[in-house]
Amino acid sequence: MRMSRYFLPVLKENPSEAQIVSHRLMLRAGMIKQSSAGIYSWLPLGFKVLRKIEDIVHEEQQRAGHMPMLMPTIQSADLWRESGRYDAYGDEMLRIKDRGGRDMLFTPTAEEMITDIFRAHVGSYKDLPLTMYQIQWKFRDEIRPRFGVMRGREFFMKDGYNFDLTKEDALHAYNRHLVSYLRTYERMGLQAIPMRADSGPIGGDDTHEFLVLAETGESEVFYDSAVTDLSFGDRDIDYDDHAQCAAVMQEFTNLYARTDETHDAALFDQVPEERRRVARGIEVGQIFYFGTKYSETMKATVQGPDGKPVPVHMGSHGIGVSRLLGAIIEASHDDKGIIWPEGVTPYHCGIVNLKQGDDEADAACEALYTSLKLLGLEPLYDDRKERAGGKFATMDLIGLPWRITVGPRGLKNGVVELTSRRTGESEELAPEEAIKRVAEIYAGV
Repeated sequence: MRMSRYFLPVLKENPSEAQIVSHRLMLRAGMIKQSSAGIYSWLPLGFKVLRKIEDIVHEEQQRAGHMPMLMPTIQSADLWRESGRYDAYGDEMLRIKDRGGRDMLFTPTAEEMITDIFRAHVGSYKDLPLTMYQIQWKFRDEIRPRFGVMRGREFFMKDGYNFDLTKEDALHAYNRHLVSYLRTYERMGLQAIPMRADSGPIGGDDTHEFLVLAETGESEVFYDSAVTDLSFGDRDIDYDDHAQCAAVMQEFTNLYARTDETHDAALFDQVPEERRRVARGIEVGQIFYFGTKYSETMKATVQGPDGKPVPVHMGSHGIGVSRLLGAIIEASHDDKGIIWPEGVTPYHCGIVNLKQGDDEADAACEALYTSLKLLGLEPLYDDRKERAGGKFATMDLIGLPWRITVGPRGLKNGVVELTSRRTGESEELAPEEAIKRVAEIYAGV
Protein backbone atom coordinates (compact mmCIF):
# COMPACT_ATOMS: atom_id res chain seq x y z
CA MET A 1 0.00 0.00 0.00
CA ARG A 2 1.13 3.53 -0.80
CA MET A 3 0.34 6.31 1.65
CA SER A 4 -0.60 8.64 -1.19
CA ARG A 5 -3.52 6.32 -1.98
CA TYR A 6 -4.40 5.29 1.56
CA PHE A 7 -7.26 6.54 3.72
CA LEU A 8 -5.52 7.30 7.02
CA PRO A 9 -7.19 10.26 8.80
CA VAL A 10 -4.62 10.75 11.58
CA LEU A 11 -5.19 13.39 14.25
CA LYS A 12 -2.45 15.59 15.68
CA GLU A 13 -4.25 16.37 18.93
CA ASN A 14 -5.54 14.00 21.58
CA PRO A 15 -9.34 13.62 21.36
CA SER A 16 -10.98 15.02 24.48
CA GLU A 17 -13.46 12.13 24.76
CA ALA A 18 -10.74 9.46 24.97
CA GLN A 19 -9.98 8.48 28.57
CA ILE A 20 -7.49 5.64 28.05
CA VAL A 21 -4.45 5.14 25.85
CA SER A 22 -5.91 2.60 23.43
CA HIS A 23 -8.99 4.72 22.69
CA ARG A 24 -6.86 7.83 22.24
CA LEU A 25 -4.34 6.16 19.93
CA MET A 26 -6.95 4.34 17.86
CA LEU A 27 -8.69 7.64 17.17
CA ARG A 28 -5.44 9.51 16.52
CA ALA A 29 -4.13 6.76 14.22
CA GLY A 30 -7.30 6.86 12.12
CA MET A 31 -8.32 3.30 13.00
CA ILE A 32 -11.89 3.91 14.15
CA LYS A 33 -14.58 6.57 14.10
CA GLN A 34 -17.41 6.68 16.62
CA SER A 35 -20.86 6.27 15.08
CA SER A 36 -22.81 6.50 18.34
CA ALA A 37 -22.13 5.71 22.00
CA GLY A 38 -20.15 2.46 22.12
CA ILE A 39 -20.50 1.81 18.37
CA TYR A 40 -17.64 2.38 15.90
CA SER A 41 -16.85 2.28 12.22
CA TRP A 42 -13.61 0.39 11.56
CA LEU A 43 -11.49 2.39 9.14
CA PRO A 44 -8.93 0.68 6.84
CA LEU A 45 -6.00 0.53 9.30
CA GLY A 46 -8.14 -0.64 12.23
CA PHE A 47 -10.01 -3.12 10.06
CA LYS A 48 -6.72 -4.59 8.82
CA VAL A 49 -5.51 -5.26 12.37
CA LEU A 50 -8.93 -6.66 13.30
CA ARG A 51 -8.62 -9.16 10.45
CA LYS A 52 -5.07 -10.12 11.52
CA ILE A 53 -6.36 -10.92 15.01
CA GLU A 54 -9.34 -12.80 13.59
CA ASP A 55 -7.06 -14.91 11.38
CA ILE A 56 -4.93 -15.97 14.36
CA VAL A 57 -8.05 -16.94 16.32
CA HIS A 58 -9.33 -19.01 13.36
CA GLU A 59 -5.98 -20.74 12.93
CA GLU A 60 -5.67 -21.73 16.58
CA GLN A 61 -9.29 -22.84 16.87
CA GLN A 62 -8.98 -25.09 13.85
CA ARG A 63 -5.62 -26.39 15.07
CA ALA A 64 -7.52 -27.59 18.17
CA GLY A 65 -10.10 -29.35 15.99
CA HIS A 66 -12.93 -26.82 16.29
CA MET A 67 -15.19 -26.14 13.30
CA PRO A 68 -16.04 -22.62 12.12
CA MET A 69 -19.61 -21.66 11.30
CA LEU A 70 -21.76 -18.52 11.30
CA MET A 71 -25.04 -17.76 13.07
CA PRO A 72 -27.29 -14.72 12.60
CA THR A 73 -26.97 -11.60 14.72
CA ILE A 74 -30.77 -11.36 15.10
CA GLN A 75 -32.40 -14.18 17.07
CA SER A 76 -35.96 -15.12 17.98
CA ALA A 77 -36.92 -14.44 21.58
CA ASP A 78 -38.68 -17.84 21.64
CA LEU A 79 -35.38 -19.72 22.07
CA TRP A 80 -34.38 -17.50 24.97
CA ARG A 81 -37.77 -17.97 26.63
CA GLU A 82 -37.27 -21.70 26.28
CA SER A 83 -33.96 -21.53 28.15
CA GLY A 84 -35.36 -19.10 30.74
CA ARG A 85 -32.84 -16.37 29.96
CA TYR A 86 -35.00 -13.92 28.01
CA ASP A 87 -36.16 -12.04 31.10
CA ALA A 88 -33.21 -12.99 33.30
CA TYR A 89 -30.56 -11.48 31.01
CA GLY A 90 -31.51 -7.92 31.90
CA ASP A 91 -31.37 -4.55 30.16
CA GLU A 92 -28.09 -5.31 28.35
CA MET A 93 -30.11 -7.33 25.83
CA LEU A 94 -31.42 -5.23 22.94
CA ARG A 95 -34.99 -6.43 22.44
CA ILE A 96 -36.76 -5.56 19.19
CA LYS A 97 -39.86 -6.53 17.20
CA ASP A 98 -40.01 -7.38 13.52
CA ARG A 99 -42.75 -6.06 11.23
CA GLY A 100 -44.94 -9.04 12.17
CA GLY A 101 -44.81 -8.08 15.84
CA ARG A 102 -42.62 -11.04 16.78
CA ASP A 103 -40.17 -10.55 19.65
CA MET A 104 -36.57 -10.61 18.44
CA LEU A 105 -33.21 -9.66 19.91
CA PHE A 106 -29.72 -8.65 18.80
CA THR A 107 -27.59 -11.52 20.03
CA PRO A 108 -25.34 -10.93 23.04
CA THR A 109 -24.30 -14.63 22.98
CA ALA A 110 -25.54 -17.75 21.21
CA GLU A 111 -25.91 -20.70 23.61
CA GLU A 112 -29.61 -21.06 22.78
CA MET A 113 -29.18 -20.92 19.03
CA ILE A 114 -26.30 -23.40 18.87
CA THR A 115 -28.23 -25.77 21.17
CA ASP A 116 -31.23 -25.55 18.83
CA ILE A 117 -28.98 -26.36 15.84
CA PHE A 118 -27.46 -29.30 17.71
CA ARG A 119 -30.75 -30.85 18.84
CA ALA A 120 -32.16 -30.63 15.32
CA HIS A 121 -29.32 -32.58 13.70
CA VAL A 122 -27.46 -34.71 16.27
CA GLY A 123 -29.15 -37.74 17.80
CA SER A 124 -26.47 -40.28 18.72
CA TYR A 125 -23.53 -40.40 21.10
CA LYS A 126 -21.52 -41.66 18.12
CA ASP A 127 -21.58 -38.11 16.70
CA LEU A 128 -19.78 -36.75 19.79
CA PRO A 129 -17.58 -34.98 20.73
CA LEU A 130 -18.45 -31.87 18.74
CA THR A 131 -17.14 -28.31 18.99
CA MET A 132 -18.24 -25.47 16.71
CA TYR A 133 -17.48 -21.77 16.87
CA GLN A 134 -18.15 -18.51 15.09
CA ILE A 135 -16.59 -15.06 14.92
CA GLN A 136 -19.51 -12.67 14.72
CA TRP A 137 -20.73 -9.25 15.83
CA LYS A 138 -22.53 -9.10 19.17
CA PHE A 139 -24.44 -6.36 20.97
CA ARG A 140 -24.81 -5.68 24.69
CA ASP A 141 -26.47 -2.44 25.67
CA GLU A 142 -23.92 -1.28 28.24
CA ILE A 143 -25.32 1.33 30.61
CA ARG A 144 -22.07 3.32 30.38
CA PRO A 145 -20.11 2.43 27.24
CA ARG A 146 -16.60 3.83 27.53
CA PHE A 147 -12.93 3.26 26.79
CA GLY A 148 -13.48 2.91 23.04
CA VAL A 149 -13.54 -0.69 21.80
CA MET A 150 -12.64 -1.93 25.27
CA ARG A 151 -16.18 -1.50 26.54
CA GLY A 152 -18.37 -0.83 23.55
CA ARG A 153 -21.93 -1.89 22.89
CA GLU A 154 -21.25 -3.56 19.54
CA PHE A 155 -18.23 -5.85 19.47
CA PHE A 156 -16.61 -8.60 17.39
CA MET A 157 -16.34 -11.87 19.26
CA LYS A 158 -15.34 -15.49 18.85
CA ASP A 159 -17.83 -17.72 20.62
CA GLY A 160 -17.42 -21.49 20.60
CA TYR A 161 -19.58 -24.30 21.98
CA ASN A 162 -18.70 -27.89 22.84
CA PHE A 163 -21.07 -30.86 23.10
CA ASP A 164 -19.90 -33.98 24.90
CA LEU A 165 -21.41 -37.17 26.24
CA THR A 166 -19.86 -37.02 29.72
CA LYS A 167 -18.57 -34.47 32.19
CA GLU A 168 -15.07 -35.92 31.79
CA ASP A 169 -15.17 -35.32 28.03
CA ALA A 170 -16.58 -31.81 28.49
CA LEU A 171 -13.82 -30.91 30.95
CA HIS A 172 -11.30 -32.11 28.38
CA ALA A 173 -12.90 -29.65 25.94
CA TYR A 174 -12.50 -26.98 28.64
CA ASN A 175 -8.80 -27.82 29.02
CA ARG A 176 -8.35 -27.96 25.25
CA HIS A 177 -9.76 -24.46 24.92
CA LEU A 178 -7.44 -23.15 27.62
CA VAL A 179 -4.44 -24.51 25.72
CA SER A 180 -5.62 -23.05 22.41
CA TYR A 181 -6.22 -19.67 24.05
CA LEU A 182 -2.73 -19.58 25.53
CA ARG A 183 -1.30 -20.16 22.06
CA THR A 184 -3.60 -17.53 20.56
CA TYR A 185 -2.65 -14.75 22.96
CA GLU A 186 1.08 -15.45 22.85
CA ARG A 187 1.02 -15.27 19.05
CA MET A 188 -0.35 -11.74 19.48
CA GLY A 189 2.48 -10.74 21.79
CA LEU A 190 0.28 -10.84 24.90
CA GLN A 191 0.54 -12.56 28.23
CA ALA A 192 -3.06 -13.34 29.18
CA ILE A 193 -3.32 -14.96 32.61
CA PRO A 194 -6.15 -17.47 33.20
CA MET A 195 -7.93 -16.48 36.41
CA ARG A 196 -10.75 -18.14 38.33
CA ALA A 197 -13.80 -16.00 37.61
CA ASP A 198 -17.56 -15.63 38.04
CA SER A 199 -19.82 -17.16 35.39
CA GLY A 200 -22.38 -14.33 35.36
CA PRO A 201 -25.46 -14.81 33.12
CA ILE A 202 -23.83 -17.67 31.18
CA GLY A 203 -24.05 -19.99 34.20
CA GLY A 204 -22.02 -22.94 35.42
CA ASP A 205 -19.48 -23.56 38.16
CA ASP A 206 -16.25 -23.88 36.16
CA THR A 207 -14.98 -20.76 34.44
CA HIS A 208 -11.72 -18.93 33.86
CA GLU A 209 -11.20 -15.46 32.45
CA PHE A 210 -8.05 -14.54 30.57
CA LEU A 211 -6.76 -11.15 31.68
CA VAL A 212 -4.00 -8.90 30.41
CA LEU A 213 -2.48 -6.84 33.21
CA ALA A 214 -2.92 -3.11 32.59
CA GLU A 215 -3.49 -0.05 34.77
CA THR A 216 -6.64 0.77 32.80
CA GLY A 217 -8.17 -2.68 33.35
CA GLU A 218 -11.78 -2.76 34.51
CA SER A 219 -11.23 -5.77 36.80
CA GLU A 220 -9.32 -5.87 40.06
CA VAL A 221 -7.18 -9.00 40.15
CA PHE A 222 -5.26 -10.84 42.85
CA TYR A 223 -2.45 -13.18 41.83
CA ASP A 224 0.77 -14.93 42.68
CA SER A 225 3.52 -13.11 40.74
CA ALA A 226 4.96 -16.48 39.73
CA VAL A 227 2.15 -16.81 37.14
CA THR A 228 3.81 -14.07 35.09
CA ASP A 229 6.84 -16.31 34.63
CA LEU A 230 4.78 -18.94 32.80
CA SER A 231 4.90 -19.19 29.01
CA PHE A 232 3.39 -21.75 26.66
CA GLY A 233 6.02 -21.08 24.00
CA ASP A 234 6.29 -23.23 20.90
CA ARG A 235 5.73 -26.58 22.60
CA ASP A 236 3.89 -29.19 20.56
CA ILE A 237 0.68 -30.62 21.99
CA ASP A 238 -1.80 -33.29 20.99
CA TYR A 239 -5.24 -31.78 21.54
CA ASP A 240 -6.79 -35.25 21.69
CA ASP A 241 -4.55 -36.25 24.60
CA HIS A 242 -6.62 -35.75 27.78
CA ALA A 243 -3.64 -36.03 30.11
CA GLN A 244 -1.48 -33.61 28.15
CA CYS A 245 -4.17 -30.92 28.04
CA ALA A 246 -4.98 -31.46 31.73
CA ALA A 247 -1.29 -31.02 32.59
CA VAL A 248 -1.22 -27.62 30.87
CA MET A 249 -4.41 -26.63 32.69
CA GLN A 250 -2.81 -27.60 36.00
CA GLU A 251 0.42 -25.76 35.18
CA PHE A 252 -1.33 -22.49 34.36
CA THR A 253 -4.05 -22.54 37.04
CA ASN A 254 -2.51 -24.11 40.15
CA LEU A 255 -1.01 -20.79 41.28
CA TYR A 256 -3.37 -18.26 42.85
CA ALA A 257 -4.96 -15.94 40.27
CA ARG A 258 -8.51 -14.66 40.70
CA THR A 259 -10.73 -11.76 39.78
CA ASP A 260 -12.35 -9.71 42.53
CA GLU A 261 -15.65 -11.64 42.20
CA THR A 262 -14.02 -14.92 43.28
CA HIS A 263 -11.17 -13.59 45.42
CA ASP A 264 -10.58 -15.63 48.59
CA ALA A 265 -8.54 -13.65 51.13
CA ALA A 266 -7.69 -16.74 53.17
CA LEU A 267 -6.28 -18.58 50.17
CA PHE A 268 -4.44 -15.46 49.01
CA ASP A 269 -2.77 -15.18 52.42
CA GLN A 270 -1.18 -18.58 51.79
CA VAL A 271 0.80 -17.11 48.87
CA PRO A 272 4.28 -16.01 50.00
CA GLU A 273 3.99 -12.31 50.87
CA GLU A 274 6.70 -11.21 48.44
CA ARG A 275 4.72 -12.80 45.57
CA ARG A 276 1.26 -11.39 46.37
CA ARG A 277 0.09 -8.90 43.77
CA VAL A 278 -3.04 -6.76 43.44
CA ALA A 279 -3.49 -5.07 40.08
CA ARG A 280 -5.94 -4.26 37.30
CA GLY A 281 -6.65 -6.50 34.32
CA ILE A 282 -8.36 -6.37 30.94
CA GLU A 283 -10.54 -9.38 30.17
CA VAL A 284 -9.84 -10.70 26.67
CA GLY A 285 -11.53 -14.11 26.86
CA GLN A 286 -13.43 -16.57 29.03
CA ILE A 287 -14.12 -20.29 29.05
CA PHE A 288 -17.11 -21.99 30.71
CA TYR A 289 -18.25 -25.50 31.56
CA PHE A 290 -21.94 -25.48 32.47
CA GLY A 291 -22.86 -29.14 32.23
CA THR A 292 -26.46 -29.83 31.22
CA LYS A 293 -27.84 -26.35 32.06
CA TYR A 294 -29.05 -25.72 28.50
CA SER A 295 -29.37 -29.27 27.19
CA GLU A 296 -31.85 -30.30 29.91
CA THR A 297 -33.94 -27.15 29.57
CA MET A 298 -33.97 -27.28 25.76
CA LYS A 299 -34.07 -31.09 25.48
CA ALA A 300 -30.78 -31.44 23.61
CA THR A 301 -30.25 -35.16 24.11
CA VAL A 302 -28.53 -37.98 22.29
CA GLN A 303 -29.10 -41.69 22.39
CA GLY A 304 -26.49 -43.12 24.74
CA PRO A 305 -24.66 -46.47 24.42
CA ASP A 306 -27.54 -48.13 26.29
CA GLY A 307 -30.13 -46.70 23.91
CA LYS A 308 -31.52 -44.25 26.45
CA PRO A 309 -31.65 -40.45 25.89
CA VAL A 310 -28.86 -38.54 27.62
CA PRO A 311 -28.61 -34.73 27.93
CA VAL A 312 -25.27 -33.60 26.53
CA HIS A 313 -22.65 -31.77 28.58
CA MET A 314 -21.82 -28.34 27.21
CA GLY A 315 -19.45 -25.44 27.55
CA SER A 316 -18.95 -22.10 25.83
CA HIS A 317 -15.74 -20.27 25.12
CA GLY A 318 -15.31 -16.64 24.08
CA ILE A 319 -12.54 -14.37 22.84
CA GLY A 320 -13.13 -10.63 22.48
CA VAL A 321 -11.59 -10.11 19.05
CA SER A 322 -12.24 -6.37 18.80
CA ARG A 323 -11.40 -5.86 22.49
CA LEU A 324 -8.07 -7.61 21.93
CA LEU A 325 -7.02 -4.81 19.62
CA GLY A 326 -7.41 -2.30 22.43
CA ALA A 327 -5.71 -4.61 24.93
CA ILE A 328 -2.66 -5.01 22.67
CA ILE A 329 -2.30 -1.24 22.43
CA GLU A 330 -2.67 -0.84 26.21
CA ALA A 331 0.14 -3.36 26.66
CA SER A 332 2.37 -2.09 23.83
CA HIS A 333 2.75 1.65 23.28
CA ASP A 334 4.92 4.63 24.17
CA ASP A 335 4.60 8.42 24.11
CA LYS A 336 4.89 8.47 20.31
CA GLY A 337 2.15 5.98 19.58
CA ILE A 338 1.35 2.31 19.10
CA ILE A 339 3.99 -0.45 18.96
CA TRP A 340 2.46 -3.44 17.17
CA PRO A 341 3.81 -6.92 17.90
CA GLU A 342 4.94 -8.57 14.66
CA GLY A 343 2.11 -11.11 14.78
CA VAL A 344 -0.69 -8.55 14.41
CA THR A 345 0.91 -5.55 12.69
CA PRO A 346 -1.23 -4.14 9.86
CA TYR A 347 1.86 -3.80 7.63
CA HIS A 348 5.11 -5.64 8.11
CA CYS A 349 7.37 -2.72 7.34
CA GLY A 350 7.14 0.99 6.63
CA ILE A 351 9.20 2.61 3.87
CA VAL A 352 9.96 6.31 4.27
CA ASN A 353 11.30 8.27 1.32
CA LEU A 354 13.16 11.29 2.70
CA LYS A 355 13.23 13.07 -0.65
CA GLN A 356 10.20 12.26 -2.72
CA GLY A 357 10.86 13.34 -6.32
CA ASP A 358 14.55 12.51 -6.24
CA ASP A 359 15.06 9.96 -9.02
CA GLU A 360 17.54 7.79 -7.12
CA ALA A 361 15.53 7.80 -3.86
CA ASP A 362 12.28 7.11 -5.72
CA ALA A 363 13.82 4.19 -7.60
CA ALA A 364 15.34 2.70 -4.44
CA CYS A 365 12.01 2.89 -2.61
CA GLU A 366 10.16 1.31 -5.52
CA ALA A 367 12.70 -1.54 -5.57
CA LEU A 368 12.31 -2.12 -1.82
CA TYR A 369 8.53 -1.98 -2.11
CA THR A 370 8.44 -4.51 -4.96
CA SER A 371 10.98 -6.88 -3.38
CA LEU A 372 9.13 -7.02 -0.06
CA LYS A 373 5.84 -7.75 -1.83
CA LEU A 374 7.44 -10.55 -3.86
CA LEU A 375 8.49 -12.16 -0.56
CA GLY A 376 4.86 -12.21 0.56
CA LEU A 377 5.26 -9.25 2.92
CA GLU A 378 3.08 -6.15 3.06
CA PRO A 379 5.00 -2.86 3.10
CA LEU A 380 3.45 0.57 3.64
CA TYR A 381 5.32 3.06 1.46
CA ASP A 382 5.10 6.70 2.52
CA ASP A 383 5.44 8.28 -0.90
CA ARG A 384 3.83 11.59 0.07
CA LYS A 385 5.54 14.90 -0.58
CA GLU A 386 5.70 15.69 3.12
CA ARG A 387 8.57 16.74 5.37
CA ALA A 388 10.58 13.93 6.91
CA GLY A 389 9.53 14.80 10.47
CA GLY A 390 5.87 14.42 9.60
CA LYS A 391 6.48 11.06 7.95
CA PHE A 392 8.39 9.76 10.96
CA ALA A 393 5.68 10.99 13.34
CA THR A 394 2.99 9.16 11.35
CA MET A 395 5.00 5.93 11.26
CA ASP A 396 5.61 6.13 15.02
CA LEU A 397 1.93 6.82 15.67
CA ILE A 398 0.60 3.88 13.65
CA GLY A 399 3.23 1.63 15.19
CA LEU A 400 4.68 -0.57 12.43
CA PRO A 401 7.41 -2.69 14.06
CA TRP A 402 10.06 -1.95 11.40
CA ARG A 403 10.86 1.04 9.20
CA ILE A 404 13.24 1.37 6.27
CA THR A 405 14.36 4.95 5.69
CA VAL A 406 15.71 5.90 2.27
CA GLY A 407 17.53 9.15 1.51
CA PRO A 408 20.03 10.50 -1.06
CA ARG A 409 22.86 10.74 1.49
CA GLY A 410 22.62 7.09 2.51
CA LEU A 411 22.20 5.90 -1.05
CA LYS A 412 25.50 7.54 -2.00
CA ASN A 413 27.09 5.13 0.47
CA GLY A 414 24.94 2.24 -0.75
CA VAL A 415 22.87 1.95 2.42
CA VAL A 416 19.39 2.45 3.84
CA GLU A 417 18.41 2.64 7.52
CA LEU A 418 16.45 -0.16 9.23
CA THR A 419 14.82 0.97 12.51
CA SER A 420 13.07 -1.01 15.22
CA ARG A 421 9.96 0.76 16.49
CA ARG A 422 10.17 -1.02 19.85
CA THR A 423 13.80 -0.20 20.71
CA GLY A 424 14.41 2.81 18.50
CA GLU A 425 17.71 1.27 17.40
CA SER A 426 18.77 1.82 13.78
CA GLU A 427 21.21 0.00 11.53
CA GLU A 428 22.62 0.99 8.16
CA LEU A 429 22.41 -1.83 5.65
CA ALA A 430 22.58 -2.37 1.92
CA PRO A 431 19.01 -2.39 0.56
CA GLU A 432 19.12 -6.11 -0.22
CA GLU A 433 20.37 -6.84 3.32
CA ALA A 434 17.55 -4.77 4.82
CA ILE A 435 15.04 -6.79 2.80
CA LYS A 436 16.65 -10.04 3.93
CA ARG A 437 16.61 -8.94 7.59
CA VAL A 438 12.90 -8.04 7.50
CA ALA A 439 12.08 -11.37 5.82
CA GLU A 440 14.01 -13.26 8.50
CA ILE A 441 12.16 -11.44 11.29
CA TYR A 442 8.77 -12.49 9.96
CA ALA A 443 9.78 -16.02 8.94
CA GLY A 444 9.10 -17.27 12.46
CA VAL A 445 5.93 -15.24 13.14
